[in-house]
Amino acid sequence: MTVQSSAQIGAIIRHAIAFNVKNWSGGTMNSDSLIQSVQDFFAVLEERKIDYVLVGGIAILHYVEGRNTQDVDLLMAVSSLDKLPELKITSRDTYFARTNYGELQIDMLFTQNPLFKKVHEEYSKVERFLDRNIPLATVEGLLLLKLYALPSLYRQGNFARVGLYEHDIATLMHYYQPNIASLLAEVAKHMSETDVAEVKGVVADIQQRIERFKKESR
Repeated sequence: MTVQSSAQIGAIIRHAIAFNVKNWSGGTMNSDSLIQSVQDFFAVLEERKIDYVLVGGIAILHYVEGRNTQDVDLLMAVSSLDKLPELKITSRDTYFARTNYGELQIDMLFTQNPLFKKVHEEYSKVERFLDRNIPLATVEGLLLLKLYALPSLYRQGNFARVGLYEHDIATLMHYYQPNIASLLAEVAKHMSETDVAEVKGVVADIQQRIERFKKESR
């Protein structure tokens, strides 16, 4: 059973933050305020007719159990920021911005990036989620974004996030058995040959692990 309500999402984000030792110094988090922020934020997106797609850990919760996340990730046009003056921007570059809506962290992926635009337009659907109709990425869209991000995470030496992303990829591949060859062909249009080779190696390793798991669980 996957997570559906905004209250559940608020609790998941709250727990992820609370159990991150980096957040243990300072004041305590107001649980009710965080959950209310989740509900309010998606209401604002709907009221202002913001064209967005939900991605990241919360979108994955629509498809599989057990994902932990500390923020909300959205695909949208950079121009949409003008319609959300409440957001406090903490960092920003060409294709990405990190913002805060009250206690809630919102990460924006801008559709100026060709792959982000592709996912927004062709790999998304409206589902009943978070107590309302939410446009969210499909399994294939989430996989494209995860595969695209992997080489950068490797270069950054971010082992923890690499492990998390590879786990997401493996879980979605195991449960939904997407056409991974087609997804690799699509993501390859947006990456260097070196990065494509690296991603193909990761996927091959995950496929072997899935096959081992299936054999051992029979």
